[in-house]
Amino acid sequence: MASTSDIRNGLCIKFNHDIYKIVEFLHVKPGKGPAFVRTKLRSLTTGRVLDNTFSAGHKIEDVRVETHTYQFLYAEGDEFHFMNTESFEQISLNKAILDAPGLLKEGTNVMVQVNTETDLPLSVDMPASVILEITYAEPGVKGNTATNATKSATVETGATVNVPLFINEGDKIKIDTASGNYMERVKE
Repeated sequence: MASTSDIRNGLCIKFNHDIYKIVEFLHVKPGKGPAFVRTKLRSLTTGRVLDNTFSAGHKIEDVRVETHTYQFLYAEGDEFHFMNTESFEQISLNKAILDAPGLLKEGTNVMVQVNTETDLPLSVDMPASVILEITYAEPGVKGNTATNATKSATVETGATVNVPLFINEGDKIKIDTASGNYMERVKE
């Protein structure tokens, strides 16, 4: 058993007969009344996100997890296939358990959290950023804007990302996997 002081991002807990992962949290100490922790929880079985408030000192049941490195092999419909980089064991996971499946390129290493009691995969943590090549982008017209305008571009995985006007087909860009936003152009 853990308490609210042990809450951190990525912690997996049992709550309402389901397993949830803490996405965000905020410890609040109002001037009047007791302290509490405001959390945003994501269900690892359904992918549904809910907000919950725990009072300070509330006992929570944490789930023991192990983290293993897996390599993304390929996608087949809604099933994504991964291989453990140490034991070479292969698993397939549903698209709903992934945070940003559209940014997942074959050969990318991800961290998979596995429940130690049932040996079932709970969640997949993507790298903080990925580098992908632009396969299609409208040509940008120089001088048609006074501010930092963007256009949509398609990357090699098929995902669509908003990029600045100077990005062209064949460019490699760095994308933040948490938000799906363009970060910078990558020079070879």
